[in-house]
Amino acid sequence: MHPALWISKTGLEAQTKNIAVISNNLANAGTVGYKKSRVAFEDLFYQNIRQPGAQSSQDTRLPSGLQMGTGVKVVATQKIHTQGSVQTTDNQMDIAIQGDGFFQVLLPDGSAGYTRAGNFALDENGQMVTQGSGYVLQPGFTIPQTAISMHVALDGTISVQEPGQAAPTNVGSIQLADFVNPTGLQPIGENLFVETGSSGAPILGTPGLDGLGTVRGGMLETSNVSTVEELVDMIETQRTYETNAKVLSAVDQMLQFINQTL
Repeated sequence: MHPALWISKTGLEAQTKNIAVISNNLANAGTVGYKKSRVAFEDLFYQNIRQPGAQSSQDTRLPSGLQMGTGVKVVATQKIHTQGSVQTTDNQMDIAIQGDGFFQVLLPDGSAGYTRAGNFALDENGQMVTQGSGYVLQPGFTIPQTAISMHVALDGTISVQEPGQAAPTNVGSIQLADFVNPTGLQPIGENLFVETGSSGAPILGTPGLDGLGTVRGGMLETSNVSTVEELVDMIETQRTYETNAKVLSAVDQMLQFINQTL
């Protein structure tokens, strides 16, 4: 096989994966708390035909070498944990994180999941749960059925106003979790991440303290996807894909010419 055929084939595969990541970002441009992904490329090993610095004569060395690359591959998809825009919803169950940190929820297997999506709801027991699957926010607390309104303080304190009481009642507080390497978290869908060996253990704390962000009730953090940037990346990816395809066609024509002249 002509080396350029294989190299172009790796380029086509890499750009196919890149366009898939871009399309997923665009599909989730309206997903609450979504963090966009970015593809990381890496060149493949090189055929070392001529070693740079090798002895060319008794007193001289080669100033440069001859290494032939063999293509490219996708080595990672990185989650970019930049802050998304915060929009006011005036829904008491909506909570946005302004700054670093994740909400903690209890997964069915008893482990912890982490999310930036603060569009919560109440279950039949008055506990705050995720919209999609009803995972309970941790640490858990109960909103009384008689509560007229709920207020979320910047430090995560949850208070409710009940009929006949002048002062609000404190029913619990929200804790946030942060990680040394948030990019190392594993996304599992449902707006959730789980801990991995690369992310490090969760560092729990009170919102607004020790580098953690604050929480804001009646607001939601939107996706951090920039549609314009993704469209530009999509055009660039398309052009790169087309260029690799043209190389395949050019090599095919070269081989066809050689076969016809032999």
